[in-house]
Amino acid sequence: MRSSSISYAFALALLGVPSLALENYVNEFIDPSYILSGDFANATTFAQQSIVEWADALAAQGPWSVITSKPDGFNAPSNDSHDYVSWAPYWWPDCSKAGNKTELTPQQTWVTCPYVNRDGQFNPDRLEINNTGAFSALSDAVLYNTLAWRINGSSTYSSNVASWIKTWFLDPATAMNPNLNFAQVIRGPGAYYGAHTGVLDLKCMAKVATGILTLRQGKSPDWTDELDAQMKNWTQTYIQWMETSPIALGEGWSLNNHGSFYFNQLASLYLILDEPERAKNVSQSFFEGIYQNQIIASGDQPLEAERTHPYHYRGYNLAAIITNARLLHYAGGADAYNITAKSGAGIKQALDFAIAQNAGEEPLGEIHPYVAFVASTYGDPDGRYAKFLESQNAQYPEEPYFFWNQPLGDSGFSQTHAIPTPSQSANSSSASKTPASFHSGTAINQQPTVLAVLASLLLAALFS
Repeated sequence: MRSSSISYAFALALLGVPSLALENYVNEFIDPSYILSGDFANATTFAQQSIVEWADALAAQGPWSVITSKPDGFNAPSNDSHDYVSWAPYWWPDCSKAGNKTELTPQQTWVTCPYVNRDGQFNPDRLEINNTGAFSALSDAVLYNTLAWRINGSSTYSSNVASWIKTWFLDPATAMNPNLNFAQVIRGPGAYYGAHTGVLDLKCMAKVATGILTLRQGKSPDWTDELDAQMKNWTQTYIQWMETSPIALGEGWSLNNHGSFYFNQLASLYLILDEPERAKNVSQSFFEGIYQNQIIASGDQPLEAERTHPYHYRGYNLAAIITNARLLHYAGGADAYNITAKSGAGIKQALDFAIAQNAGEEPLGEIHPYVAFVASTYGDPDGRYAKFLESQNAQYPEEPYFFWNQPLGDSGFSQTHAIPTPSQSANSSSASKTPASFHSGTAINQQPTVLAVLASLLLAALFS
């Protein structure tokens, strides 16, 4: 069994099931041309195998919608079940002055007691309404099923992606309204309104964009012209909200990771809309704007270092910065990976500083995909980054991120482990196939337990 991030192992332990390597990477955008090229190093076979496993595990839990991930009978303050809703994660009830004479039900607590902020302390009852976790799971399912479609060659995976996107965004019975007016609501007496921080809930739109662009450019029969047009219409309306709503603009003005992820999301939306020049402008505005003050000469990120979980937040913002760089590179931005802050430090220096810090009780694996990015983008001639990964996870070449962060040394893993024999996944035996040349990876028959999958989705919600 492969090792995985501590956060996921913790969730699995809570549910009493064996650890299964299902991780929610903070954010990713993968160039569709790489996915469609089929030019994958042999050493990535193990990672390809994991990708198909994750795709199958997530597929077993879909579809997702804003309607089915709310409690029965609960609606947004708008009374529209199609509106996205989430609770602010770090806000807790203080009922000491509520004046109640009997114990309050959870629903009474939500509207009676004032709520106070406890930075870094997740209120577990925020998952009573789990639109956040549902979108996180959807974005992962879209990403990994898209990759599995290319690796395995089965239209089962492309059909999954098209169906899930239709359910979440487009089906009149289940579609999300294109706004986040009620995201990260701070509960308590009075009217409920969303906060600008709620825009972060859809930060993983970059994963969805990877899926849509890959199916579109790969001419998947499942991604029809009608579906493409409908998705562009939804996206256009949502972009208008992102660029005009005071809630959304407040997030765009944030100087820390919240602002970084806002630009992730907006650039991804323009790519879905098939407007790469607009996406490039969005990404450039990030690097010319708030990024300039995010990294100091030492490589530290002061706005993340001051948080209650600095090791986590340094990696968190790095994920957003790297995703912005990938989006800019894809959209045609020159030298996207070597843009520095006004201090002269950039992505590599920020990563070097981050991995030199003591993680304490923070999950070690959160930063691994971004170590892999730096190694594959800037080089690793002395093997320092590969050694770092190996020291914390000897099986890191089996992790999905190893597949799209190439070239990256595998610390001799492929020489000491037999490359699996290619096979088809259990759910693809009767599915239509692409040409044989489209197959370059390995699928497996292993099916994770439902509880293991549920644990992965739980952590996606908890640590978003």
